[in-house]
Amino acid sequence: MGLIVQKFGGSSVAGADRVKNVAARVVATRRAGHRVVVVVSAPGDMTDDLIRMARQISEQPPAREMDMLLATGEQVSIALLAMAIHAGGHEVISLTGGQARIRTERVHTRARIVDVDRRRIDRELASGRIVIVAGFQGITDEEEITTLGRGGSDTTAVALASALGADVCQIYTDVEGVFTADPRLVPAARKLREISYDEMLEMASSGALVLQTRAAELAKQYRVPLEVRSSFVDREGTMVTDRSIERRRVVTGVTHDRNVAKITATGVADRPGAAHTIFRAVAARHVNVNMIIQSVPRHERADISFTVAASDMRAAVDAVRAVAAEVGAEEVLADDGVAMVSAVGAGMISNPGVAARMFGALAAAGINIELIATSEIKVSCVIRASEVERAVQALHAEFELQHE
Repeated sequence: MGLIVQKFGGSSVAGADRVKNVAARVVATRRAGHRVVVVVSAPGDMTDDLIRMARQISEQPPAREMDMLLATGEQVSIALLAMAIHAGGHEVISLTGGQARIRTERVHTRARIVDVDRRRIDRELASGRIVIVAGFQGITDEEEITTLGRGGSDTTAVALASALGADVCQIYTDVEGVFTADPRLVPAARKLREISYDEMLEMASSGALVLQTRAAELAKQYRVPLEVRSSFVDREGTMVTDRSIERRRVVTGVTHDRNVAKITATGVADRPGAAHTIFRAVAARHVNVNMIIQSVPRHERADISFTVAASDMRAAVDAVRAVAAEVGAEEVLADDGVAMVSAVGAGMISNPGVAARMFGALAAAGINIELIATSEIKVSCVIRASEVERAVQALHAEFELQHE
């Protein structure tokens, strides 16, 4: 009898009928002889609704109280799902993140998991129960409730799968797996049968919404067997594997991310330590930075541009402005009218020319590139947000991803 961790997103539990559908999926897995741990997100748009409600009370609500508020969404889901499974005559128990002993660092609204004490879950499984755990949340050593940031339920599921030594972690979502591009933008996009941990991590960090970046990072770090599949149709999904580089295409997929803002500090003094001062201030606000570009210095001055999530734009701007005088910056500019498109593929390591083909395809489509960043298996470009659809379609066609 194996152990399976199953994670269901908010759309999967948005309404009584969908909760019952999830319950049937979970029970079927249990009847197949497996022990089951289920992680669920808040139903539908509840988290967004709670955030809007908080903003009506206060423009800048305390982070601790936001965590107290937002953690309630997942508790609605776990209780309703437990009721649905119990109604079918099965032993089940729901646990909050704290009850499941998911311990996090002392950071509100975007905490990271530091440890999972598996004893409570093991005890419940040993008694024959299906265990349902609230995703997106944990607890500190001081017993303060914390949340893990957008998509945090994915991270909860992967962390539990790693701690419990699960045979597989199944991420159920509203799509059938990982595609070569967003099928809403590219109807010819193909579902991938398998993808490497490295590719999954790069795609997640570049805007593929099927898996949170931190979850992909944990899966890679601890080699958690992972499958992305649909909550609504019973078909095989995409397996995240350690497959050989020789079997990979040059480019595996094209991703896009509209949740991007570009910050530019102009006229920064060209001296040692200036960049350190800027990005230390940004890091102190717990803001993750993606691309960083510094212009060639002229007259002992340079411009430094970087990208962050659009939701972090205000915090990033405030951080840079706080040290602008210290680094001699003339102006701090913010632009949330941008987006990022990326080509990802492990085959890039041994196949030169991918960047050239990407730039050529964008140029042929009349799309200007504002920033560029590369890694061994990814090339990313910042463009205007209004041009994302054309860019993704052009790149998907350029690399012929519609073909097997």
